[in-house]
Amino acid sequence: MTIGMSTALRNARLDAITAAAGANAKLRLYDGSRPATGGAATTLLAELTCGATFAAAASGGVLTMNAITTDSAADASGTATWARLVTSGGTFVMDMSVGTSGADLNMNSNVISAGAAVSITSATLTEANA
Repeated sequence: MTIGMSTALRNARLDAITAAAGANAKLRLYDGSRPATGGAATTLLAELTCGATFAAAASGGVLTMNAITTDSAADASGTATWARLVTSGGTFVMDMSVGTSGADLNMNSNVISAGAAVSITSATLTEANA
């Protein structure tokens, strides 16, 4: 049986991500296999800067990220399969899967070309049984 949490607890856990990310956190997109949590990264494809406030308060067990600045020129070509959220200073916060559906972070296309712009128009995180 899976764990069931109250909405208040789910929201608090998500709001802790916002607090840990801090102002102007970075969302880094990588290709290849996702390493152990916080482990050595694979090829960095793109790095996008999150807003001065990472997200508004979670509601209903869902955290909706505020505006994410486009990376105007991707670092490398590849297929984004996972992402790492780090503080503006580069401190690890969390890793997540990337795909076009059913992933933690879904993109219209997760195929990235070096030098091309990479954007994420909206992103949400859903906690537990929400």
